[in-house]
Amino acid sequence: MNGVQSRDVAMLACPACGGTLVFHGHSEHGRIRDGGLRCGGCGEAWRVERGMARLYREDAVRGTDRLMRVIYDGLPVLHDPLTTLLTPLFQSVSEARMRAGYMQRLALSSLVPHADGSPLRVLEIGVGSGANLPLIREGLPPGLDVEVWGVDLSEGMLKHCRRRLKSGDYAGVRLMMADAHALPFPEASFDRVFHVGGIGGYREPAQALAEMARVAKPGTPLVVVDEQLDPSFRPSLFQRAAFRAITFYSWDPHCPRELLPAGAVDVREEQVAPFYYCLSFRMPAD
Repeated sequence: MNGVQSRDVAMLACPACGGTLVFHGHSEHGRIRDGGLRCGGCGEAWRVERGMARLYREDAVRGTDRLMRVIYDGLPVLHDPLTTLLTPLFQSVSEARMRAGYMQRLALSSLVPHADGSPLRVLEIGVGSGANLPLIREGLPPGLDVEVWGVDLSEGMLKHCRRRLKSGDYAGVRLMMADAHALPFPEASFDRVFHVGGIGGYREPAQALAEMARVAKPGTPLVVVDEQLDPSFRPSLFQRAAFRAITFYSWDPHCPRELLPAGAVDVREEQVAPFYYCLSFRMPAD
């Protein structure tokens, strides 16, 4: 199981009010298994079922968020093979090259241990089936102990991700269900934060970007990747139709640079594939 460990509860925060959470229920092998995470501030309880913490409000999942969840819940097994097959067909670039383009912006190789001995933490928002987890592992300096946290709203994709983790060496990965608009973590919790392939369909992308910035430590790279047609690319009719098909959720799929939190620095926008931008930035210390 790759859920939240019992000792990790102390680093969670109520997504409703930011209060401290306390687990009440059954634990197994050092991980919370079934029960609830109750907030000491507002009193709200968040379910934990079969090792999966559900730190989101169902009534807040609406509009395109709900639609995209239905789609992803329906194709978890097919998602990765289709991505591998269709990326070069539609964009004339391999999936591996596209992923390498945005992973380098995370600068994982520059991570060093904290002076106080606290764990290094990487957060992927919209972890899906976990396709980026091998790249995180490969990008980290040898011997560096890092916790990787993955959140998603699709239970189907998270189940598929769990199967991936069982088949490989992925110690230190924590998975949970959470809403990108209200992340269940305190401020400045993570040394790296990134998101790939979904923010264009979020109901409030500006709020999601603000949440990413809130939970990232000052100065850390934040990376966001999603669909945008490269203005220098000359698509065929087939490619143009393919792009419209995969961006059906929006009339204007583009890099949300204008929605970045105030004060963002080192802002960089680039195309990592004909259909995908990579937006990277940092938040300075106050």
